Amino acid sequence: MLDLYDLIRNIQKRPAMYLGRATIANLRTFLAGYCFARRQTAIPQTQQEQEFSGFQNWVQQKYNVTSHQTWDQIILFFSKDENTAFEEFFKLFDEFTQQDSISQHQGNIKISPVSII
Repeated sequence: MLDLYDLIRNIQKRPAMYLGRATIANLRTFLAGYCFARRQTAIPQTQQEQEFSGFQNWVQQKYNVTSHQTWDQIILFFSKDENTAFEEFFKLFDEFTQQDSISQHQGNIKISPVSII
């Protein structure tokens, strides 16, 4: 079974296969359905799913938006059109996952005390 991030990357490669029409709204709906189905079947949330739940707040901070718009609506608002918004999601997703990966790596680094002579 694919994990969430692999699924998102597969959608990027073949959006029509997963979404029909490649729109950011269809992408958000698909991902919401994926999460809903997992909850309904009592499948525990994965680490990636927990991380991705922070994407909404991350997008709001990135665009300095305090309204209660969903991430797809925010990205679409700041994009030229649907196609651009759809492409922008994947750029933002890459940035979000790289930033999260760096944070996790830094959290695992142990700093040993250094004596200064």
